[in-house]
Amino acid sequence: EVQFVESGGDLVQAGESLRLSCAASGITLRDYAIGWFRQAPGKERAWVACISASDSSAYYQDSVKGRFSISRDSAKSTVYLEMKSLTPEDTVVYYCAAYLMSLRCMSSRGHEYAYWGKGTQVTVSS
Repeated sequence: EVQFVESGGDLVQAGESLRLSCAASGITLRDYAIGWFRQAPGKERAWVACISASDSSAYYQDSVKGRFSISRDSAKSTVYLEMKSLTPEDTVVYYCAAYLMSLRCMSSRGHEYAYWGKGTQVTVSS
């Protein structure tokens, strides 16, 4: 059974940093592009970042460029999302998932991703 588990969410103050982890089991993580999404209550899940399987190229939503960094440790079967200069607008639940359509990050559409975890809550106070 494939399982993704997100962790690292916490309550922090504005301007602080967090590193989220996405640990995968039942799947060879290096064979998949992995995306991070986030979802606020009552809103649709929004794509945040993606790292390709083929060359670990990274792609970001415009609002997080320069602040967030996605990386992978294939030996640990884990993908990370390093988040800096957090603002209250970053307060949401973060999810990771595997992109099914290509080894490269070709889409931000959530329905093209699978193996969603339960998410990890990030709360940024002002």
